[in-house]
Amino acid sequence: MTQNLLSSIFRKEILNMSAYKVAEAKNLIKLDAMENPYTWPENIKDQWLSTIRNCPINRYPDPEARQLAATIKKTNSIPGQCEILLGNGSDEIIQLLLMALPSGSHVLAPSPGFVMYQQVALSLGLSYQSISLLPDSFNLDLPAMLDSINQHQPSVIFLAYPNNPTGNLFNENDIRQIIETTAGLVIVDEAYAPFAEASFIKKLPNYPNLLVMRTVSKLGLAGLRLGFIAGNKKIIEQLNKIRLPYNINSLTQITAEFALNNQDLFEQQTLQICNDRTLVLNQLNQLLGISAYSSAANFILFKTRKNQATTIFEGLKKRGVLIKNLSPQNGLLTDCLRVTIGKPDENKAFIDSLSEIINSLP
Repeated sequence: MTQNLLSSIFRKEILNMSAYKVAEAKNLIKLDAMENPYTWPENIKDQWLSTIRNCPINRYPDPEARQLAATIKKTNSIPGQCEILLGNGSDEIIQLLLMALPSGSHVLAPSPGFVMYQQVALSLGLSYQSISLLPDSFNLDLPAMLDSINQHQPSVIFLAYPNNPTGNLFNENDIRQIIETTAGLVIVDEAYAPFAEASFIKKLPNYPNLLVMRTVSKLGLAGLRLGFIAGNKKIIEQLNKIRLPYNINSLTQITAEFALNNQDLFEQQTLQICNDRTLVLNQLNQLLGISAYSSAANFILFKTRKNQATTIFEGLKKRGVLIKNLSPQNGLLTDCLRVTIGKPDENKAFIDSLSEIINSLP
């Protein structure tokens, strides 16, 4: 009877989906979720606590988060003719974008890519096309992308820049050609922009169908769940119609405002992470049977020998280190693992444990 009830209520797309799973990380060195490993110094925490002390949590928050929005525009150098919309993390913004599309619309993205593009599209009953990246280089297969645009006329195209989980920056000219070819929206997802020194934000005025999406999560504010999308004012106006009121709570607004006015702290942490990324990449490529890919993000994708990825993943977990096993996704990610750059001692624990495991394999 329960199955009949479910079938009569929920769309088949929902019944056929699997829920997004987050790994349990208690008592483990957590290097699986692309988080900034650094907390704030005690003096910064004290200043923050003073800032939120009088937060009027008995009142609804500013529904437009106007002060925070102004600070985001300034700190992210958003062109003056553009507007932004804030979301409860980038995930909500992806959901808003796709909720606004007509039934049966097509959504296009490279594969492998950020899983939430497909997850949200399928949950809304939209048609989702993924175009495989080129093997080894993980660059866009531009002819295949352009062919899909011509054939399906997608309403939305997602391009992560840098890409997750591969960590590379797609060719800028390829992205330009996609923007200029499609009649739909192109969302350049710059979640890892702080580590990449590359952005399409300054190009927003040149393309009315271009939107740039960012998050504060990778800066060390993942717990706030705050993202934003910037672009043509007319497009943002339409998305605002379906944004739920008060989606950015008062504590998030005040805390994000405080944090973005302490940019020096984040710049120091970002520099440390980028320097450690180079070190970890070199150490990985010195290990027998490991091929690590260059990254413009705060994580590194690496490939193991055939059928060793899951064994290595489980071995690391037993030694107290949690990374991401991507091999079960198959395709270009077969035998691949992804590690987030942590603090120096965490990175050392990872490399030491990985070396120990590899040396014990037949």
